[in-house]
Amino acid sequence: MNYYSNGKLLLTGEYLVLDSAKSLAVPTKFGQDLIVEPTQKPQLIWGSFSHTEECWFEAVFNLPTLRLVSCTFSSDKEGSAEFIAETLLEILEEAKRLNPKFLQTNHGFIIKTKLTFPRNWGLGSSSTLINSIASWAKVDAFQLLWNSFKGSGYDIACAQNNTPILYQIEKKEPIVKQVDFNPTFKEKLFFVHLNQKQDSKEGIAKFREIGKDFKKEISAISAISDKFLKAKSIVEFNELIVEHEQVISSIIKLKPIKEKLFSDYFGEVKSLGAWGGDFVLVTGNEKTPLYFKNKGFETILSYSEMVL
Repeated sequence: MNYYSNGKLLLTGEYLVLDSAKSLAVPTKFGQDLIVEPTQKPQLIWGSFSHTEECWFEAVFNLPTLRLVSCTFSSDKEGSAEFIAETLLEILEEAKRLNPKFLQTNHGFIIKTKLTFPRNWGLGSSSTLINSIASWAKVDAFQLLWNSFKGSGYDIACAQNNTPILYQIEKKEPIVKQVDFNPTFKEKLFFVHLNQKQDSKEGIAKFREIGKDFKKEISAISAISDKFLKAKSIVEFNELIVEHEQVISSIIKLKPIKEKLFSDYFGEVKSLGAWGGDFVLVTGNEKTPLYFKNKGFETILSYSEMVL
């Protein structure tokens, strides 16, 4: 069995999507496969592979107890085999709690996960995994996310949809609306990677610490999300980016990324997701890639290369 989940980018509503702001998100052409093969041995044998086919994490669990037998982690990045194994175990145990029949078997499984994007891109290595495990376990992916991690769930919605979406949480329920976001000026839109990965769990925790009521800001961001869909020109789109950046900046007390890193850039730059890492959305022209490469940012994708 093969399960595939799309990666994601949140174009509007970062942080406030957690508090019911209407947000625009797009699934990406990159994602993650989860391949399940049965085996006679009563074990779950897990291998996680990068986009270059390198195995960066392996673990073996006994079934049906899900007791960890061994794990190895090959990476120069932060983290340890035990931490990753514990996180995986948490997801699997929660899936089992939601569906007690899951993994209740006298045989085992060989699992291979494979990303189609570099792990540091921040396109949803966790959310694509959770969505695919939910499909395999026949449980609700949003419940699996919220019970095992935190987050708004927009990334799960992107994993499941092949078009842009408006996403909103109402009364603790995800509201997902497929939308037609296909701007006439999309050749002027780019995604630039900032050479560092942002921890979304950490970003959420810091936002929660603020502990304020953001009704006015939520309303403003929801309106901007609607306007993003209707923008007829790059000039209008740029104005919306500036407005959005100002609203979020006023909440989290961080300078907008353009002001911080690209003050001499001729177009606009918008943070996506937790501020400070992963991709930014950039408006520009044929000179845009050269500008960012000269600044040391080599990963630049056009809108069409990135968005499904």
